[in-house]
Amino acid sequence: MADQMQWANALSTRHSLEAAVTDVVERAVSSLTAPADLGLVFISSAFASEYSRLLPLLAEKLSVPVLIGCSGGGVIGTTVNGEIQELEAEPAISLTLAHLPGVKVQVFHVVAEELPDLDSSPDTWVDLIGVPTSPTPQFILLSSSFASGINDLLQGLDFAYPGSVIVGGQASGGGMGGRVALFCNDTEGGECQSLYREGTIGIALTGNIVLETIVAQGCRPIGKPLQVTKADRNIILELDEQVPLVVLRDLIASLSEHERILAQHSLFVGVAMDEFKLALQQGDFLIRGILGVDPTAGAIAIGDRVRPGQRLQFHLRDAQASAEDLELLLQSYQTQRDSEPSAVAALMFACLGRGEGLYGKPNFDSELFRRYVSDIPVGGFFCGGEIGPVGGRTFLHAYTSAFGICRQNQL
Repeated sequence: MADQMQWANALSTRHSLEAAVTDVVERAVSSLTAPADLGLVFISSAFASEYSRLLPLLAEKLSVPVLIGCSGGGVIGTTVNGEIQELEAEPAISLTLAHLPGVKVQVFHVVAEELPDLDSSPDTWVDLIGVPTSPTPQFILLSSSFASGINDLLQGLDFAYPGSVIVGGQASGGGMGGRVALFCNDTEGGECQSLYREGTIGIALTGNIVLETIVAQGCRPIGKPLQVTKADRNIILELDEQVPLVVLRDLIASLSEHERILAQHSLFVGVAMDEFKLALQQGDFLIRGILGVDPTAGAIAIGDRVRPGQRLQFHLRDAQASAEDLELLLQSYQTQRDSEPSAVAALMFACLGRGEGLYGKPNFDSELFRRYVSDIPVGGFFCGGEIGPVGGRTFLHAYTSAFGICRQNQL
């Protein structure tokens, strides 16, 4: 088994940090038959006062060349019985270990002040990250906050590393204003036992590994696709040469009573990602929030830049739409991957706005995932924002569940 990729995850709900660390290390290490090359640790915000003790405690009990992690409003992991648990608002630690033969792991930490201008050359971004463009790296990113420059970093990575897959999440503190933490221990590099409060920690994986993604945005389209005919930055000034607010009011008037109620608090805009696709369907859109309206001008502001010529469609979000969206993507993934080597592990980055608060019961997304991608360890956390690709470009999302699924290359 030493020449095969191996992954393991352990989850602990012990209230003592020492006991929880001992618990996850013993169980994860015993699940591997070869030394771990990579560790990912996620710790719930219930341990916020003890973040500084996590890496020293892990270092006492665990020998792994590279370990990264962060805090989360909740953590996700695999129980002794092989079930996935999403633990929200309670003390918990999730530890994933991986034995990665034929895979090179490189670590980096960047802060907003270091990021190049977006018109810089690809080489400038490569110099910053310190990772060659060939062979094509796969990235896992953990970011501190919006102030970390994460949106610019994602644009820069897409530009400098075409063909790379990027997935991850923003650390969360569990509540408004809760402190977040990023953890990094790179025994072979220069990031030895580092606790960060800002910036982005990333790992680049190259070699005998494939990282695939599922990004479930949890919405369903309503009405019909519309074309932006006039816009200014993130403000839509005309839709199909009409006043946007009038278009929206007419749409809402055509909805069922249930949908009208839903639209009061769960209305979103989907921006079409493929300019040339004629028949747009669910999943063809990048979902963005509506930030506000101008009743006088009839304009609508959304959480992203828009430009004339783009197509968009209004969307609604609820538990049913969210479940159907994820199932649709899982079915598609399963169909496309039948002939390839099986998945060996997954990382799950779920929004704080999903989980039990959305579905009314725990473990919904993870149990649905397990129905289609079974018998593999899963670790992750509840994020302040999720990172993953839509339409070939990488974005920071809200209200999504993003999965990074790992397997070996086809031999």
